Amino acid sequence: MKLFGTITLALCVAAAVSCGQQNRKNEDGMKKNEVIENIMSRRSIRQYKAEPVARETMDTIFLCGINAPNGMNRQSWEVRVVDKPETVAKLKELMITGNPEMKPEMVEGCFRNAPTLVFVANDPAYDFSAIDCGLLSENVMLSAWSLGVGSVCLGSPIRFLKNSPEALEMLGFSEGYNPIICIGLGYPLESPDAKPRDASKIKFVE
Repeated sequence: MKLFGTITLALCVAAAVSCGQQNRKNEDGMKKNEVIENIMSRRSIRQYKAEPVARETMDTIFLCGINAPNGMNRQSWEVRVVDKPETVAKLKELMITGNPEMKPEMVEGCFRNAPTLVFVANDPAYDFSAIDCGLLSENVMLSAWSLGVGSVCLGSPIRFLKNSPEALEMLGFSEGYNPIICIGLGYPLESPDAKPRDASKIKFVE
């Protein structure tokens, strides 16, 4: 009886695994690849819910970020996360002070109203540092998407930061580090379609 029970259990487990594998197949019968699906489904989100992202979730996202490939394991990046509403408001206020031509609505548009702002700075003393920061940022955005968190890579905040010494001081980067990337994070309030990509730019050298 024990042997029969063991065989029955094994058959049930095998059937369950088989069903699970079938459920993970695409319409064409090929097994799904979760990494590829995550990459292909990610979109830049420009409208967010006001709901903040839990810090436990962000810890996972940034752990993925710092595990990005980087030259000689220098990890030549620094990351500053601004997620408290009052701190976000203070940062935006300082940016307006440093850029008199900016209006409050311009600042909101600049950050796409993302509830969490991420600033990545590089070490110019290392010539591949900017590339390392880009790799970290991609890991952040892809891991965020896999956890249901939207993201958008922003350039305007970096331009305005350069004229806002008080805002830069608030972020507290180490001396010599330059902010080069801003990422907005939050729960999506939109589902944009994919933008076309030009595959002709890829060529195999024979």
